[in-house]
Amino acid sequence: MEESQRQKKIASVLQRDLVDILQKAATQGGMQGILISVSKVKVTVDLSVAKVYLSIFPNNKAKELILGIRSNAPLIKHELAQRTKNQLRRMPQLEFFVDDSLEYIDKIEKSLKGSDNPISDPNLLDKRKKS
Repeated sequence: MEESQRQKKIASVLQRDLVDILQKAATQGGMQGILISVSKVKVTVDLSVAKVYLSIFPNNKAKELILGIRSNAPLIKHELAQRTKNQLRRMPQLEFFVDDSLEYIDKIEKSLKGSDNPISDPNLLDKRKKS
């Protein structure tokens, strides 16, 4: 089912403000060299839940950061509500996920370039099987 115009508009407002909030929190928290971007926001039909997909660079810090962001979700929601109080009546519940699509694309490119050759290394076949 395709998103309505209202869902798309709310998602874009949330995405724009979440980028500012998360990047500011990362720099104030003393995390230098970490880039957090909001790649996608999907809002449910009833506008009660917003699924936020984060792309975090470098990838090795992603799990640690997403746990910290999830634990601070009420504070992030409050800050977001303050910024959007003139645009939204109710703030949707925020759910954060790691967007690993860039990592997935990178793995596909490596496979296509031939750096992962299952003929020379048969152990790679197990990773390629569908689960």
